[in-house]
Amino acid sequence: MAKRILVPLSLTEHAHSVLPLIADMARSSGGTVRLLHVAPLPSERVNADGRVVAYQSQEMERIEFDRLSALNGAAAELEGVPVESVVRFGAVGREIALEAEAFGADVIAMSESRRRSIWRSLVGVVARVLRRSETPVLLLATR
Repeated sequence: MAKRILVPLSLTEHAHSVLPLIADMARSSGGTVRLLHVAPLPSERVNADGRVVAYQSQEMERIEFDRLSALNGAAAELEGVPVESVVRFGAVGREIALEAEAFGADVIAMSESRRRSIWRSLVGVVARVLRRSETPVLLLATR
């Protein structure tokens, strides 16, 4: 039984389609879900005069706050399940694998749109996670 379930979420709607399945899985096993969003490393923002408007660390704080708010919305769909939310910065596949290891995940649950061909899925984020992580991956194909 999966007691520690890592769910990487992008900002797309189809990514959230895995949540009802994960909620049932976590409830039946008494598990904990960790929602994860991986964002690219931001650069500092400068105005037209070349002055720094926001440093990289400030941009990271802004993005983290924004993404945690989005993850909290997703957590609401997991009613009755202990949920943690994390935002990481960097390469998506690498950061998912690192978070799975840090969390001690029993399974990584992801969704992929059926509209994408199997080939594109196997060379995308899912493939990078499969290559980098020793944790089993549950992949839900969505419409």
